[in-house]
Amino acid sequence: MAAEGGGGGGGKEMNEIKTQFTTREGVYKLLTHSEYSRPNRVPFNSQGSNPVKVSFVNVNDQSGNGDRVCFNVGRELYFYIYKGVRKAADLSKPIDKRIYKGTQPTCHDFNHLTATAESVSLLVGFSAGQVQLIDPIKKETSKLFNEERLIDKSKVTCVKWVPGSESLFLVSHASGSMYLYNVEHTCGTTAPHYQLLKQGENYSVHTCKSKSTRNPLLKWTVGEGALNEFAFSPDGKFLACVSQDGFLRVFNFDAVELHGTMKSYFGGLLCVCWSPDGKYIVAGGEDDLVTVWSFLDCRVIARGHGHKSWVSVVAFDHYTTSVEESDPMEFSGSDEDFQDQMIHFGRDRANSTQSRLSKRNSTDSRPVSVTYRFGSVGQDTQLCLWDLTEDILFPHLPLSRTRTHTNVMNATSPPPGATILTNNPSNATNGNNTSANTPGVNSLPATLPRSNSLPHSAGAATTTANNTNKASSGGVVGGLGSGIMDSAIATGVSKFATLSLHDRKERHHEKDHKRNHSMGHISSKSSDKLNLLTKTKTDPAKTLGTLLCPRMEDVPLLEPLICKKIAHERLTVLIFLEDCLVTACQEGFICTWARPGKVGLLSSQNQASSPSGTVV
Repeated sequence: MAAEGGGGGGGKEMNEIKTQFTTREGVYKLLTHSEYSRPNRVPFNSQGSNPVKVSFVNVNDQSGNGDRVCFNVGRELYFYIYKGVRKAADLSKPIDKRIYKGTQPTCHDFNHLTATAESVSLLVGFSAGQVQLIDPIKKETSKLFNEERLIDKSKVTCVKWVPGSESLFLVSHASGSMYLYNVEHTCGTTAPHYQLLKQGENYSVHTCKSKSTRNPLLKWTVGEGALNEFAFSPDGKFLACVSQDGFLRVFNFDAVELHGTMKSYFGGLLCVCWSPDGKYIVAGGEDDLVTVWSFLDCRVIARGHGHKSWVSVVAFDHYTTSVEESDPMEFSGSDEDFQDQMIHFGRDRANSTQSRLSKRNSTDSRPVSVTYRFGSVGQDTQLCLWDLTEDILFPHLPLSRTRTHTNVMNATSPPPGATILTNNPSNATNGNNTSANTPGVNSLPATLPRSNSLPHSAGAATTTANNTNKASSGGVVGGLGSGIMDSAIATGVSKFATLSLHDRKERHHEKDHKRNHSMGHISSKSSDKLNLLTKTKTDPAKTLGTLLCPRMEDVPLLEPLICKKIAHERLTVLIFLEDCLVTACQEGFICTWARPGKVGLLSSQNQASSPSGTVV
């Protein structure tokens, strides 16, 4: 099984597989009867296989059980009714099962616009470079793209429908290229010829030259090395890409313009996601960090350190992101009262979060307090949850406007050598250093504890990047298909280093990692080590200490709310749903964790099956 009870074990406690964990909103519990896997429930031998991935879709079934789940394990692809926290999983009756020869599925994505109880459109990318369009309900294979591998011979790393479109989809490859397809067009019998459409710093975009319209409509070449993952922004206009060269690149998708970039501390970036309001991007990768990047300011605003190995997936929790209107001077009541006010659950939560977040920039005299929740999983088999709070997002705001979960008595006691920011917004905006060193007593400032952040110099927090790469007006993609101007959002590509490469490293990975890759051994003076570890042609010494890649002491360092070992093998999936969160590991087990108070019908079964589970 993927998880076991985590009872007392003395010295073994660090290696226990946790079955539940506690945050401020309550206890999350693993539902062992809601575990999805291959029908025989045998752990999958993952040697040489691509990462397990999971996709969800709701088909609006009249029975009220419309959720469907798709996952790949090795050469196999499964499609089940997903019963979540309501009922136990029935693995004996997959709606569809496919076994492939000569290639393996690497990623997949449902078209949520066209899904019905009778038909769904599922795109599947493969290790040999092809993309298949199937309907697992009708059991039909409608089309195969890049069938002869004339467009790209490398592995598909990410495939997604263009948001708002019924026919356009985007595919990224390990070659570093992305291609825009239309399901209505053919790919042709000869290799495509391309014409340059636009190019900029470390990227170029080409159109396909042909007498008749054919796929691909566009070819993007981005950075150096593999393009590991991409993600569309919530408003459909921007695309965030992360690559093996360690760069996050954010594009205006329709205008094909570069909006901004960010560089990892070292190594490749593997995963990316957007906040619900599109104002922040989180990326993770081979530096073991999660990095928070401001879309508006085009700069790193925080890093998070909790993982002991590469970060595989990052995702925002739309249902736990807190948006609260409050009086400017309201700073009273107990900690319990504060927690009660901050916890918002309800069915309208996801729908209302974005609209309420938009109030943050309004001229209303009552400020809006925001706490973003996001999570990450990694090859260290750990799940981390993080809170991104007002003190990190808006460090120049007066304390009275930053609702913090802390003792008011500590509010005037900064740490030794702390940098105190003035409340002059004009100074904060133009980046002038208005700080003063204060020899305070040895305690954390009041704005730090609620976000679990460590004190660092705030000098970088007052620096804002000049956005010199503004997207031009008028999209060049608009003529390629109906709805693309409204539908393109922002990219988040998810590609892992191939397992064949991993297998060569993994035997000595843990010891080597502690010696060479651990964050404890990284300092601002380690440019020599960075030169050895990075896989990009860019000299790290030229980016470290700049807006592209601030030094560790120049931005706040977040600590996770929780960091728990939840699997035996590396984790490859993290998805937040309304009643639960879903994780998956390379053994092929898809696990459902019930949110606090959402255990429902499975509570007694779950408790009976894991009596040794501990809350930690």
